[in-house]
Amino acid sequence: METLLQLFPQPARECRLRGAYLAHDLRRIARAQQQAFVYANFVTSLDGRIAVPRDDGEALTVPGAIANDRDWRLFQELAAQADLIISSGRYLREWAQGRAQEILQVDDPRFADLRAWRRQQGLLPQPDIAIVSRSLAFPIPDLLGAGGRRVVVFTGADPDPARVRQIEAQGGRVIVAGEGGVDGAAMVAQMTRLGYRSVYSAAGPRILHLLLTGGALHRLYLTLAHRVLGGDPFAALVDGPLLERAAGFRLNTLYLDTAALDGLGQLFASYDLA
Repeated sequence: METLLQLFPQPARECRLRGAYLAHDLRRIARAQQQAFVYANFVTSLDGRIAVPRDDGEALTVPGAIANDRDWRLFQELAAQADLIISSGRYLREWAQGRAQEILQVDDPRFADLRAWRRQQGLLPQPDIAIVSRSLAFPIPDLLGAGGRRVVVFTGADPDPARVRQIEAQGGRVIVAGEGGVDGAAMVAQMTRLGYRSVYSAAGPRILHLLLTGGALHRLYLTLAHRVLGGDPFAALVDGPLLERAAGFRLNTLYLDTAALDGLGQLFASYDLA
C-alpha cells in the first residue's frame, strides 16, 4: 500500500508515499528566506524513544522496532533537498570504524529517482556535509570529499591549531561559530555566508538543542511510530538544559500511514517554528 492519508491541512485526502516530502519543495522555501533554512527529522516511539543502546552496548541507535522502510524513504526525500547536511564528529568516527554509511543513499537502486531529481536540479549527487564538534577528534574519510563535495567543520573558540591544520590538510574547512561551544545562531549565519540555503540536520538530540537554543531551527519533521518500547537508557528528541524559552511549533502537515509496522501504522508530521 503506497498511499498515505493526509489529515492536515484539510480537507483530508489520499496521497502517494513516494514524493510526499519532495512535494514540500523545501528548496523553493529556502530560496525565499534571508538566511539558511534549517530542518530536522526524527522517528520516535509513542513513549518518546528515538534511540536505545546497540546490541554491543557501546552507543545508542535508532530502535529496530520503529525503524522502517516507509519512514526511511521520506528521510531520503528530505536529505535529497539539502545543500548541506549537519552531522557530528561521532558520525565520522563510526564511518572510520566501518559502522556508518552515506546519509543520502543515492547509490541505492531504491532511491535512483532521488539521484535523478538532484541532477535535474543542477545539484551534485551528494550535499556538502557540516560537522559540529568541540574536540575535533575525528578523521575525514577520503571518500567524503570526493566529487567536489565540501566538508565544513563548526567548532567553538580557540580550537587546537595543530588539529585544525590536520583537518584542513584532509580537505575540511574549520570555522569558529561560538565561544564555549558552537552557537546555533552563529553557525547558521556562517552557513548563510557560505551560500547554503537548504540545510538538513541529520544529527542527534544535542545538536537539536543547540539549534533550538539559537532559534536556528525552522522546521521539524517527526515520525511517530505506533509502538511503546520502554528501556533505559534512551535518547529523546532534545538533550540539554531546560530551554530558557520553550520552542513553540505550529503544525504544517500531518499524514497517517496505516500500512507501516505490520499494520500498526505511524504518523508523519511536520511543524514550523512559531
